[in-house]
Amino acid sequence: MASYGKRSSDAASWEARPTTGWQDLLLLLARVLLGAIFVESGFGKLTNLAGFAAGLEGMGVPMPMVAGAVGAAVEFFGGLAIVLGAWTALAAILVAGFTVAATLLAHRFWDVPAEQQRMQHIQFMKNLAIIGGLLALVAAGAGRWSVDGVRRRR
Repeated sequence: MASYGKRSSDAASWEARPTTGWQDLLLLLARVLLGAIFVESGFGKLTNLAGFAAGLEGMGVPMPMVAGAVGAAVEFFGGLAIVLGAWTALAAILVAGFTVAATLLAHRFWDVPAEQQRMQHIQFMKNLAIIGGLLALVAAGAGRWSVDGVRRRR
């Protein structure tokens, strides 16, 4: 008779079977897919820092040029570190923090006119999902096919 709260080793191995041998590939795909949005967006902000800072100023962010430079750098270089799997936990935490700040500044669906609320709510929820993916990377690590993985093997 099966006891509640305990899994048999057969059940545990069956649940793990779908990703056995695929974990490193899946972590690589996760890093590339999560990091790409930050690399692309951060590059755009770095190459138009004045425009990004002006947008931050319009949202009432203090010292918008400094905040813009720091935010754009965290977004671009953090995204690149995630893609490469270099200092992945630190990069994912920094990028998650950036995403929290960006979400609370730019996707305040409760403060926009009714015709904009649905789209801002979608953007807000998308960012929450991205933050969840970043936190999963912190928990899982970068995987073997990463700069972190190479450093661990040395």
